[in-house]
Amino acid sequence: MLSELLRGNLTLETAIIHILVILVIVFLVLPIHEFAHAGAAYLLGDKSIKHRGRLTFNPLSHVDPLGALCLLLLGFGWAKPVPIDPRNFKNPKVGMALTAFAGPLSNFICALISGAALILTINLAPKEFFLYFYELGEDTLVAQVFYYLILFLYNFLAINVSLAIFNLIPLPPLDGSKVLYLFLPYKAIDFINQLQRYAYIIIYGVIIMLSRSGALGGITDFFVNICLFGNNLGDLIYNAAISALF
Repeated sequence: MLSELLRGNLTLETAIIHILVILVIVFLVLPIHEFAHAGAAYLLGDKSIKHRGRLTFNPLSHVDPLGALCLLLLGFGWAKPVPIDPRNFKNPKVGMALTAFAGPLSNFICALISGAALILTINLAPKEFFLYFYELGEDTLVAQVFYYLILFLYNFLAINVSLAIFNLIPLPPLDGSKVLYLFLPYKAIDFINQLQRYAYIIIYGVIIMLSRSGALGGITDFFVNICLFGNNLGDLIYNAAISALF
């Protein structure tokens, strides 16, 4: 399926497996993102977070069904927002900005770790994997283990990048708006907050326009390649295959 993903010719069977892999990743990524918000708020002085049950990695405490479905199908989504009381921060504006940025930052950190693990896994992959990947050899257990591990790591990286980029859009209620507030006067903040009722319509309008123009894929690929330390998945597999097979 990894090779089919790269070539763009998924079958029904491999598409189902791909969806299941992404579903598992969604239930890992969203709790990490929201735990980062909760942990930052707690460290900055909002101890009420702990009593609200959000200082946990339990997916049931964080996952929003609609947001998870959008992340699964569209690549962009959201979780249940962590209720934060800025009055508990020494500097509410700074505290909210840092707490908001903690979510996307956690995703970029996870993406970098996943990128490093992916590069290591590809370079440690045995000859059997590359023969199977390029449809030149048998489907062995070793080949399958490396195949699905690489598939998982790449999707984990890509979804973390997508979630971080989506949440950094500077429109409420996304994290980017709270980071932007740090640099704006209160009158401007009030004006932006008035747009919140239309926020998701505006956000998805922007995403659709960026998608159709190809800019969204370009932005995501740019950060994915950064997390792969300047490489792309196809080249990594090809170069490792040359070393392993020849």
